[in-house]
Amino acid sequence: MAGMTVAPRRWIARLAAAAGLLVTVVALLIAPATPASAHAVLSSSSPAASAVVPSGPSEVVLTFTESVRKVPDKVRVIAPDGSRADRGEPSFDGAVVTIPVDPSGGRGTYLVTFRVISADSHPVSGAFTYSVGAPTTPPVDAGNDSRANPVVVNAVKVARFLGYAGLVLLVGPVLVLAALWPRRLSRRGPSRLAWTGLGLVALATIADLWLQVPYTAGGGIFAVTGEGFGSVFGSAFGAAHLVRLGLLAASAFLLRPMLARPAGRADAIILAVLGAAALLTWPLAGHPAASPAPAVSVVVDAVHLGSMAVWLGGLLMLAGFLLRQADERELGAILPIWSRWAALAVSALLLAGTVQALIEVATFDALVSTTYGRLLLAKIGLFAIVIAVAAYSRQMVRRRVAAQRPVPVRRAVWVELAVTAVVLGLSATLVQTTPARTAVAEPSGTQAGLFTTTLSSPLYSLRVELDPAQRGNNSIHLYAYAPDNQSQPLPVAEWKATAALPSAGIEPIDVPLLPLVDNHAYGDVSLPAAGDWQLKITVRTTDIDQATVTATVPIR
Repeated sequence: MAGMTVAPRRWIARLAAAAGLLVTVVALLIAPATPASAHAVLSSSSPAASAVVPSGPSEVVLTFTESVRKVPDKVRVIAPDGSRADRGEPSFDGAVVTIPVDPSGGRGTYLVTFRVISADSHPVSGAFTYSVGAPTTPPVDAGNDSRANPVVVNAVKVARFLGYAGLVLLVGPVLVLAALWPRRLSRRGPSRLAWTGLGLVALATIADLWLQVPYTAGGGIFAVTGEGFGSVFGSAFGAAHLVRLGLLAASAFLLRPMLARPAGRADAIILAVLGAAALLTWPLAGHPAASPAPAVSVVVDAVHLGSMAVWLGGLLMLAGFLLRQADERELGAILPIWSRWAALAVSALLLAGTVQALIEVATFDALVSTTYGRLLLAKIGLFAIVIAVAAYSRQMVRRRVAAQRPVPVRRAVWVELAVTAVVLGLSATLVQTTPARTAVAEPSGTQAGLFTTTLSSPLYSLRVELDPAQRGNNSIHLYAYAPDNQSQPLPVAEWKATAALPSAGIEPIDVPLLPLVDNHAYGDVSLPAAGDWQLKITVRTTDIDQATVTATVPIR
């Protein structure tokens, strides 16, 4: 009777797992296709930025470097009198956004503000002006708060970290219980750890879905709407997270019998397939799906993530249970097997990480000059420490002294886990940081009449755009960002700028600046001579904190 009772339960579990796989396939089929690039940049507009047109256009067209998606009510055109000039909803067609505009609006300067979502699920915002007839004082879009809320940004990083930690807590116990656990030892502790990991992954996935609404639209952690959720659920990001939840639910049916007793071969294979499918949902919802080689990046990132979970999860099981509870004979059998598994996982981790870095960084300059590159270097340094400690443990296993002296091995394992916890934190930050290849690919220098550069200070990172970078009238746009995160807008209390040409004896000329939004200012300046002009900009971020940066601008 007992055997007849267990068999139907196993069939039910397998059917539930099969249903989870079916949900995965269907969701991936209906998920919107993701283009092969990341972090969209506005490449052109019609009318062009700072252009003066004789009559009001019937539409404003924005063209980005990649396909973008809508953030509800975050694309606007403001008339000179401060009223809304856009009419109806903007249309999105790949990389082109068309905004219907009232052509009978008054003469003067119009402000275009936008916030859209790039292919890798990160928000991109900006603003520019154009004038009808003649320039006037630019209006302010008081109703378009597109600032990234720091609480939301940090909460997203915490949710990503919890997801990674949960994956480690889930994979380690399942793997060890299925293949290395001595039959005489109780399975209660590892089982509780596995259920905790499953719960953390599920909680982090739900938190990701919730936080994506205010993260992309701007606003506080509870600034969510039905339309916002609809936009998230209809994206590749939302589809990947919903698939993950479905796979977690299906996996729970197989986990219960596997954690309680040794599992059958068929159950183990189905659970492994479910786990592999779940691993793919992480890269499908982030940078890899929008890289220049998305298929390669997605697979490599999944291998990287899976290798990390196997290695760290196994280490946790060794330190927390086996090295304390198993006897010398059992450790003599377990440790050599684990050592080979760990070597394989670390090799896959290094290979996948190298391929990933080559794709996301691309050049040595990007590695050392971008936030993403510097975070990656820190991660590599910490990983080198972990590898050194792991080599010490492996030598003890090879000399067959680890089973007799488990305490030193256990201490080394705890050191590995402590350092890799920091590595996981860096990884959670990396997935929210603009890839290095994209950061350095943004226009720099004089291209097609536009001078662009990014200046850094301890208080802020400042993007400077001067158009057309020629003798005569020029428009200048300044964008302030957090010093350690060039995707996080930084509110500015006061802007000041001067332009000078010492080689021609031209003293500093004050550049009048008008704040358009909290982190964006605009101004016009007449540069009467060609040469290397010295642009000096002072930005005050609080009542007492300010810093000055300078740039040399070649004017032709």
